[in-house]
Amino acid sequence: MATGGEPRAAAAAEGGEKRAALLREITEEGGFAFVASAEKAAADGDLRAAEAAREMAWEQLHACPRSEVGRAWRDAYALACLHVAALRVAGGGGDGRRAALRALDMGLIMGGDLLRAELEEAIARVVADRSRGCGGGGGDGAGENGADVEKWMEGLTRKRDLADVLKVLPVKSLSCKQIERRSCISLEAFIRDYFLCESPVILSGYIDHWPARTKWKDIRYLERIAGDRTVPVEELITFSQFLEMMWSSDCSANLTYLAQHPLFDQIKELREDIMVPEYCNAGGGELQKLNAWFGPEGTVTPLHHDLYHNLFAQVLGRKYFRLYSASISNDLYPHRETMLSNISQVDLDNINVNEFPRTGDVEFMDGILEEGDLLYIPPKWWHYVRSLSTSFSVSFWWRTSIPPPQGS
Repeated sequence: MATGGEPRAAAAAEGGEKRAALLREITEEGGFAFVASAEKAAADGDLRAAEAAREMAWEQLHACPRSEVGRAWRDAYALACLHVAALRVAGGGGDGRRAALRALDMGLIMGGDLLRAELEEAIARVVADRSRGCGGGGGDGAGENGADVEKWMEGLTRKRDLADVLKVLPVKSLSCKQIERRSCISLEAFIRDYFLCESPVILSGYIDHWPARTKWKDIRYLERIAGDRTVPVEELITFSQFLEMMWSSDCSANLTYLAQHPLFDQIKELREDIMVPEYCNAGGGELQKLNAWFGPEGTVTPLHHDLYHNLFAQVLGRKYFRLYSASISNDLYPHRETMLSNISQVDLDNINVNEFPRTGDVEFMDGILEEGDLLYIPPKWWHYVRSLSTSFSVSFWWRTSIPPPQGS
């Protein structure tokens, strides 16, 4: 009869085999010093050796463009992060747990996929230990006092009148064709009226039932769930530090934006607060990316297009969107370099009419996304985005088995 310990033993054995195979691969690539430090960290519990191994792997990750970094070195970095985290936790105390979480988050953000499950399991253990040790609390305390909560709510609920909004938007905004707006419609109606003809639409109130619509308005909830977690903004900082930067006095001069980050792969508790819209099933859809967009008023995503179908959910705050059809791409002057060909050279906030004479006369549609709205953006449709308040959004990119219409 099998015992509860047998599956764990089998998993540990499998994990050990993965690590051994990885170290052999790194040895073959000349990483002798890394292997020696990693083995010393594992065998002797040597934190200095673990940190040295992590530093060596980090240098390899930055020795060339990310696309050229070998898989083995990304996995090696994750392994070193696991070693560092285990030894930091063993050291005890709140500082040790925070250092361990940072190491594990760095492994998720920068490491490979080989040891991802081990990283996630280690994070779950650290978070559980932290909750038991401090009554369920977490974070650096950015939402602990009433002033912070008041600033947070003020940023979320700020609603300028139209005249003020137009002052910060590109010329001709909200004066031409508006993005069509519908109340919740069936999947069949979405496919028939918008998906098959690749036409944008705003679906009002579709996500009102998400737990995120209420939970994320509470800054203390975000602090408790994600405060100690590391996220990539301009630099790698904790979520608590990010929240503090969002309402700092110099924020308008140095806007902080968590943009297109797979936050929900990293912080599973936040993933439980949202749901994949059924519209992502259109065309035999297969979800490709689930990303977070979180920042203060004034953040801008310049004019660009994406290759996937996109459902953009506005969970908190308001955003302005301007959309251009894929059929007029040449009039938006895409960058000539292949890597940047989905990005326009035109700054819509300050169009150089001499350099880009055709853009000003190109037809577009636009609108303001309110809390609870879901915007469908077809593949290769160009879009410019500006936050009109503190904003937390989620984008769902999916690929379809149905080929696009001819000429799209």
